[in-house]
Amino acid sequence: MNKGFVAINYITCEADYASRFEDLFRTRARAIDRMPGFRFMSVLKPQKEGEPYLVVSHWDSEDHFKAWTNSPEFLEGHKRGFEDVRRAKESGQKPPMVSVFKTYEVITD
Repeated sequence: MNKGFVAINYITCEADYASRFEDLFRTRARAIDRMPGFRFMSVLKPQKEGEPYLVVSHWDSEDHFKAWTNSPEFLEGHKRGFEDVRRAKESGQKPPMVSVFKTYEVITD
């Protein structure tokens, strides 16, 4: 029985970017909410400086998640953060955040 699928985005922010990052999520576009198979999302703030934020999204299936990553809604939901990274790179600065995705099949809840 399929219990679902979880994608976790581990995002490490530069110290001076953390408040901007948090604001991006507080004022997010909510485009993901319109996607078929999307259940819910949590954004977890680290308790120790330098550790990554975790953005945890729950899906009905891996196929639903993959459809999200290839959708116009994905770009809509990420454009402000992508723009911040692009501007930093163009000006020769270190990106304000680095993201690593990991995915999991839910076996129990």
